[in-house]
Amino acid sequence: MASGMGMPSIGIYSYELYNYYGVDNIIRVGSAGALSDSLKLRDIIFAMGACTNSSFGSQYSLPGVFAPVADYGLLSAAVKCAEEEGIAPAVGSVLSSDTFYDDSGKLSEWRKMGVLAVEMECAALYMTASRFGKRALTICTVSDCPFTGEECTPEERQKTFTQMITIALNTAVSI
Repeated sequence: MASGMGMPSIGIYSYELYNYYGVDNIIRVGSAGALSDSLKLRDIIFAMGACTNSSFGSQYSLPGVFAPVADYGLLSAAVKCAEEEGIAPAVGSVLSSDTFYDDSGKLSEWRKMGVLAVEMECAALYMTASRFGKRALTICTVSDCPFTGEECTPEERQKTFTQMITIALNTAVSI
């Protein structure tokens, strides 16, 4: 099912799936912009952790900063499924941003911290999963590279993001 765009949207969808429909596992697939020089268009990323410039986590009134991470069981199952498909995903942190077009120049600061890519939903999904003791994983395909200006065409997105979807489906079946 679709999750909309951005943290408020995935926050609502995941909250309702976990609490009203008995869902225990959510594997989100989507696109991301590469921050790391090691990534190129159509590379696959498994988000092990999610940094954010959003205030989404403030709703939990924690006395510090929460570090949202993927469920290890889902992550390791996805890595195994990718390897079986002959795919070597990048595994690491992503930045979940409130802005899609960021002209501030601050992406380079996240890049310096080793963050692989930028997207808009992962942190909220992982926080919601943690809040309710559920499991979540985000798998992204690189659709653009903000530092080089490279980007996939809409047609390329439709035709070449299938590996990510296959990995997600195989992971869901394997758990």
